Formats: sequence, C-alpha cells, structure tokens
Amino acid sequence: MKKDIALNRAASICSKSEKCRQDIRKKLEGWELSEEDTDEIVQKLIEDKFIDESRYVRFFVHDKFHFNRWGKIKIAYELHGKGISDQYIQTAIGQIEDAEYKETLTKLLKDKRPGIKAKDSWDLRSKLLRFARSRGFETELALRIIDSFEI
Repeated sequence: MKKDIALNRAASICSKSEKCRQDIRKKLEGWELSEEDTDEIVQKLIEDKFIDESRYVRFFVHDKFHFNRWGKIKIAYELHGKGISDQYIQTAIGQIEDAEYKETLTKLLKDKRPGIKAKDSWDLRSKLLRFARSRGFETELALRIIDSFEI
C-alpha cells in the first residue's frame, strides 16, 4: 500500500475513535508498510492531533471504569500493555472519584454474591475477593467492603 493512502486511512480510523500510537502501529504493520513509513505516518498523525495519548488515556479510563466496571489495577495494566507512559496513566486514574469507585465495587460484589455457591462464610469471602481482584480492584478495598456485608 502506498504511504499517502495508508496515512489517509489511518487518519480516518483515528477520526472515528480514539487510538493510541501502538494501535495504529499494529494496523500499519498489517498493511505491510516499511518500518520507516510506519514511523513517518505515526509521527504525522501525532503532529496533526489525530493521535493524542493523554486524550486516549482519559477516554480509555472513563470507558473501562464506567462501562466495563474495571478497577484501577486492571485499567493501568492494560494501558501499560499499550506502551502508555505512567504519567498519563496516573493522571487519568486519579480522575476517578473515590466515592464512585467504592460504590461501583460494592454494587459489583452485591450483585455477584447471590450467584456464588459457597460452603461457608470463609469460602464466600474468598470467592468474592477473587472476583473483585479479577476485575482489577485493590485487595484492601475489596476486603473492607466484603467485611461490611453480613455474611
């Protein structure tokens, strides 16, 4: 594929939804462009504000927390996997309000609790904790909320 056609297609993709540098790089590699052309296209998209990693991170954190109901640990892990800098990650995760975060985890655990088959209260507690951790919530917070339930 020609470089100018690839640039236009990549710009079109970026204008439809937020993408990070790595997402576009993977797409360009799939189009069998040289590494030099890929670097130039990504740099051009950054200069033209089609790719803005801080904006991408803000939207990613918002969407994964509000729609997927992921915790901070899982969100940060996914963003690290995309090669996003810690500065952007910590800033965006810091925007999540503590009260809303606790409320989300409490609701998740309350909704999960009736569906769990447990032998005793210890088994129920450990299964709820495992569930919270799989969603990326902190162990300490999850234990405090689980302990506040009447088990």
